[in-house]
Amino acid sequence: MARKCMNLPFLILMQTSKEIHERIKEEMTKNKLSITEFSVLEVLYQKGKQTIHQIGKCILISSSSMTYCLDKLEQRGLLNRTACPDDRRAIHVLLTDKGKELMKEIMPKYHELVDDLFGSLDSDEAETLVHLLKKVRNNV
Repeated sequence: MARKCMNLPFLILMQTSKEIHERIKEEMTKNKLSITEFSVLEVLYQKGKQTIHQIGKCILISSSSMTYCLDKLEQRGLLNRTACPDDRRAIHVLLTDKGKELMKEIMPKYHELVDDLFGSLDSDEAETLVHLLKKVRNNV
């Protein structure tokens, strides 16, 4: 029996991911944010106070990159870091009022962009896509 070739689905997935990444990067540049910076702010906006470790798990970046990103966002007054009283090794990160205001401004545009990017799919197709991507992810 011939082996099925999965190069094409992989190639299409990678190309699509790159294009989506570029469109989001373009939008975030308007707000003077990198995608990583936006991702950190989004986690804090959606989930509230988080440890550095929790943020890193959500956005999948190394702790060294995380420190640099947090430094830049803190210098801009968008977030604060505080020591965790229960665990001296942990640092809590929280959006400032300025950070919350920026995210209130950005998020509707971001949601509109994502809706536009996936607008060619009907709800059944979107559900199927999610199912298939999870199936591949679980195999990884």
